[in-house]
Order: sequence, then structure tokens, then C-alpha cells
Amino acid sequence: MSKLIYENSFLVGCMRLGAWGAKYNTNEYETFIDECLNNGLSDFDHADIYGDYTTEIEFGEVIKKRPDLKNKVQITTKCGIKHPCDQRAGYTVKAYDSSPEHILESVDNSLSNLGIDQIKVLLLHRPDFLMDVNAIADVFKKLSNSGKVKYFGVSNFSMTQFDLLNQKYPLVTNQIEISLFHLNAFLDGTLDQCQNLKIQPAAWSPLGGGKLWTKSEDVQDKKLHEVLNSMQIKYNCTSSQLLLAWLLKHPSGIIPVLGTSKSARVIESLKAMDINLCKEDWYVMLESARGHEVA
Repeated sequence: MSKLIYENSFLVGCMRLGAWGAKYNTNEYETFIDECLNNGLSDFDHADIYGDYTTEIEFGEVIKKRPDLKNKVQITTKCGIKHPCDQRAGYTVKAYDSSPEHILESVDNSLSNLGIDQIKVLLLHRPDFLMDVNAIADVFKKLSNSGKVKYFGVSNFSMTQFDLLNQKYPLVTNQIEISLFHLNAFLDGTLDQCQNLKIQPAAWSPLGGGKLWTKSEDVQDKKLHEVLNSMQIKYNCTSSQLLLAWLLKHPSGIIPVLGTSKSARVIESLKAMDINLCKEDWYVMLESARGHEVA
């Protein structure tokens, strides 16, 4: 069993709350946060670049307005991407930057923007081709000793990239794309690595980026829908709950990152924890998504 870093079975994704999605105002952010907390969800997933560097600021306005939330919300955030936009006019090209200077600046910005004293989990958003793992390990130690960050992890790292950094500083998670429609982590050894190291993998786009709800005349897609419709009846659940339950079944302890901006959809997702897919049905879903049986 993985070491439990996250208190809940889900992370509440914040990418679509602001300019890159719902464009919430402060009151709408506040309502969303309260409804998540009232249903036992306290881990919120951010990145400095979300909303062109504005979503952390907008989320933080609620915390600054409501100091009672400061010790209730648990923040995961990411850094390491330089994203050219109006808020970063000095960035001339999209690039990855894992230098100590950039990491330290990003952490201080996130703490200030969010109005918090500590980041629960800091992730390097993408593997920097020029990353110096010794320098990264040193800056992680500095941030840990200062109390600014509790845990450290990565996002979108390969097994070898993960090992390279993990040998220098212990990481707690690798947040990667995992879903019934994106199976790389099951096949390339990533989830095996997580089990072996007893770390919790987090899954972004756990519903496949809306693929399930895209109309298609493809014979394979129609067959998949038929199988899932049958499963929904059997387990008395929605399609999204079924897809989440499929991930939760895996022994690595996958933590799905819920990407919706609708709190009702977030709350609906919690029911996936009550669905205990039998092994045969898990493989039926896998076969339906891949279009062929296992070897």
C-alpha cells in the first residue's frame, strides 16, 4: 500500500475554475471551495501557469477574505513551465525551467498569491531537459527546511526521469495522464514503479478528456458505449463514476484529479468510492476500450 500523502481519494483540480474555463468571480470560487470542503474534499490541485498565472491569485482572494479557510485547504501546485502570456511578457518562448532560482521564485509567488504559509505538495510540472537533479535536490531541502513546502513530487515524468531525481530527494507522487482511454502508465511500468516505491500516483484527465461523451459512428466506440451502458445499470452509477471506479480499483492507489468546475459533478464523483468493480468487469472495460482482449 502506498504511503498516504493525500487525505482523500480525489484531488480537486482548479485549472478550469478561472480564465481557462468557468471564469469564476470571487463569490463563485468561495461557493465552490465551501461545497468541496463540506463534502470532505480538502486537497486542491493548482499550477502557477493556470489561467495565464491568474487562477492562484483568484483562488487566494477567497482565502484572504476568509482566513478560516487557510488551515482547511491543502494545496498541491506545480512550477517549472515558463508560459509566454500577457502576465509574463518577458517570456519569449515556452520553456521548462527547473533552476533553483526559478523554483524559489515560483514557490514564493504561489504562497503569496494563494495567501497560505505552506504548500502541501510541490510538483515539477514537466521534466526539464536541462534539469540538474543535484541542484533541484538542494533547493527542495532548502524549501523543506524553511517550512514553505511539505512534500515534493513531479508531473509527467517518465520512470527514468523519476528515478533520476528520486535518488537525490524522496518524491511522493508522479501526476500523469491515466484513464481507461490513456493506458500508457499501465503498460510502461509507471504504476509498477509507484507500487514498488509506495508512492501515490495522481491521474490528470481521469475521464479521458471527455472522449466518452463525444459522438462517434465508429463501430468500436459504439461497442464501448454499449458495454459501459450495461455496466452503469449493473452498478447503478453514472458513466463518470464508473470510469473513476475503474482507476480506484488499481492497487497503486491512483488519486484522480477531478477537472470539472461544477461542484455538483465533484460531489457526484465521490460515489465512485462505493463501487467495487469485480475483476472480470474491470477487464471487460479494458477490452472494450482497447478493442481487443488481453494476450
